[in-house]
Amino acid sequence: MVEPTSGTEPSTDLGDLLRRLRRRADLSQRELADRAGVPQAAVARIESGRTTDPRYRTVERLVRAANGRVRLDAGPVAEEVCPSPVPHGELRDQAGRRYPAHLDVWEVHEPRDWPGAWWAEWYTLPPKRWPLPLPPATYRLNREYRDQRREREWVRRSVTVRRVTGPTVPATAWRFVAERPGGDLVGELRAHEQSPHLRWGGEERPGEREVVLDGVLVAAERRRLGIGRRLVEALLAEVASGDLACVRALAQEPGVTFLLACGFRLGASRPAALRFDRPVTRGRPPQV
Repeated sequence: MVEPTSGTEPSTDLGDLLRRLRRRADLSQRELADRAGVPQAAVARIESGRTTDPRYRTVERLVRAANGRVRLDAGPVAEEVCPSPVPHGELRDQAGRRYPAHLDVWEVHEPRDWPGAWWAEWYTLPPKRWPLPLPPATYRLNREYRDQRREREWVRRSVTVRRVTGPTVPATAWRFVAERPGGDLVGELRAHEQSPHLRWGGEERPGEREVVLDGVLVAAERRRLGIGRRLVEALLAEVASGDLACVRALAQEPGVTFLLACGFRLGASRPAALRFDRPVTRGRPPQV
């Protein structure tokens, strides 16, 4: 979209608008130039501001190639019509150049943030032994990886966590689910209450009921998105608002590390689960 100008100053930064359109259409400068039938250098000059007065026909072809439209209108521009800004628009590389608008760029604070350090396997080295200086930011060119990253980020933002209640859930059972819009289940937490009163009967005393965490499950393709932690935090928030004494859990690695990160403390050095199977053969039981 291009607005009319007032005097000599343009009311719209054409270069910024073109970068926004390219990002929304997921097109590189070369891909946009090929679609529009203009030189790639012309796209680069417009986006960098070196071309301050491009031909209208060139602008129209570029905007249409990026699935946009040109409108000459003196009225205000609706906010939802204008594409979203490029998230990394302020970042620059060592040479002072902008990073590609259509890619996902993230800042590099340590070698683990930079794929180049993983390829060279020096991300575990101390800073004085780093063979190269870290770039200010980085990105991946692989489109499939980029699409997966964006889809996972959308899932992270769109997932909601709620407690399931109703006649199908026992009064002493706790169930939380993580869902995508439309009800697609991506994670679940189950727990149950216990107390001497529940096991043996008798009068229950305040503060003796506990919650035992039975398990946290997250769909394999949705792991490492913080969904499991959100489920545990929802359980802990419910416990904190009631009269329950604590939450107990029995876990092995990597579950131990996960629960410690959620605020649990380690009560035993070697958590384990044991079982006993009845012998299949008949006769005298084995000596123990």
